[in-house]
Amino acid sequence: MITISALSGLPGIKHGFFTRENGVSEGIYKSLNCGPGSRDRPEHVAENRKRVLQQLGIPNSELVTLYQVHSPDVIEVDGPWSSDGPPQADGMVTRQSGVVLGVLSADCTPVLFADDKAGVIGAAHSGWRGALDGVLEATVSSMVKLGASPDNIVAAIGPCIHQESYEVGPEFQEAFTNRDPRYAKFFVPSENQGHHMFDLPGFIAAQLAELDLSEVVSSGHDTCSDEDRFFSYRRTTHRKETDYGRMISAIALADQPKGN
Repeated sequence: MITISALSGLPGIKHGFFTRENGVSEGIYKSLNCGPGSRDRPEHVAENRKRVLQQLGIPNSELVTLYQVHSPDVIEVDGPWSSDGPPQADGMVTRQSGVVLGVLSADCTPVLFADDKAGVIGAAHSGWRGALDGVLEATVSSMVKLGASPDNIVAAIGPCIHQESYEVGPEFQEAFTNRDPRYAKFFVPSENQGHHMFDLPGFIAAQLAELDLSEVVSSGHDTCSDEDRFFSYRRTTHRKETDYGRMISAIALADQPKGN
């Protein structure tokens, strides 16, 4: 489990960016696969998610994850999902203790947010499309609606695919530069003509910097290049493997949140 000191130092906040290590899954899912959408054995995924809560030190809490769809949509979480299953969205916010917000990823960027003074936390799944379409801004806005203040919010960018591993075609770059020509700075030419290497965590950090938060920090880990510690969708695709595991990044209020 990877922790960020900017979050660890906040009273009443528990968090962790979990690697693929210390779980029970086997084969291509080895070992801490927390993705119920994978084709891993459900009992293994359930045990791995239980271990996440144990490592966070809040084993009696409820871990909630979304049906992630690369959207800018954000859900306010009051408690565990109903039997209908998780809603489709890519961001969550809450001021409830006993609920652990979890983001699943395998190259996309997990971002954890906390305003310890207001007792409000958030979590976002931010691939390139979600970042471009505003999931980060929407998550912060939803936290503010619950009483958070941007200048008290700490945002932590977790392990994700980095520029050295992220080659993209010309149409990908155009999707960004057509939105804002300044976004060209997040691309450098690759060895293949017409292709570029994209800086996803750099783009996300820049988006967060525009929100005037208290602090924005990054773990600095590249999921694609470190096979021992991380699952990677891109690595799986290059190898033509049948499926892949998902890491989880989680945040929770360990104590009762403060009053309205």
